[in-house]
Amino acid sequence: MTDLRYRQVAEALRMRIAKGSYRPGGTLESEAELGRMFDVSRITVRKALDLLRQEGIVTSRKGSGWSITVDPLRQVLGTFPTVEASLRDDGVPFRRRVLEFGFVAAPRDVAGPLELPEDAEVLRVRRLNFAGDHAFDLVTTWVPGALGAPLSRADVEGHGVFGSLRRHGVELVDIRQSITASLADDEEAALLEVVSGSPILVLDQVTTGASEVPVKFSEHRYPAHRVHLEVRFPGAAATAEPPGLRLVGT
Repeated sequence: MTDLRYRQVAEALRMRIAKGSYRPGGTLESEAELGRMFDVSRITVRKALDLLRQEGIVTSRKGSGWSITVDPLRQVLGTFPTVEASLRDDGVPFRRRVLEFGFVAAPRDVAGPLELPEDAEVLRVRRLNFAGDHAFDLVTTWVPGALGAPLSRADVEGHGVFGSLRRHGVELVDIRQSITASLADDEEAALLEVVSGSPILVLDQVTTGASEVPVKFSEHRYPAHRVHLEVRFPGAAATAEPPGLRLVGT
């Protein structure tokens, strides 16, 4: 139970930080105050904070307490800025690092969204996106083989898959996204600089072109503490329940 409790405290603090409850570089409450806040022992608080320190979310200095080391990347859905554009507007360096680039047979869960026969050839690109020195997005993208043929690894490093398709004359008309949650496995945790089992936000995106034909399918995996999503519904009627949610498995 103690092991579970310190992880619950760490998760609660992650969410408070992601929601902007603390300013970047600001300090957390003292360990004693956090213990009272969560009704746990100081040992449990310290274990939770040590976990967050391993994830690069907080740091400590003798005599100064615990301070925040991350500033969540904020995305407001409805105005539709890209993370890359938002970072550059804020003066934060953005870069991509391509991990894998090659043509493969489309697995079933990729062939479906792309409306391709199973095992059809697709270009598969796996990359990390960085804000400054820290990775914030592990993304895997699949493109039908014929559309991916003109693309190079250098294209994708410089312009991303979306931008590269546009530069090669592919019309990109519509985007459909779905967002779920998961836990980072060992490989994802190492790439995203978090502890294995940390919460991650999973965003699947299907991009269609002319005649509503899918031209790109991508899966983005974000550390939960590094992104903050807001959704605006201008002029929407008041509702007691968040719109746009769908239960699965019922």
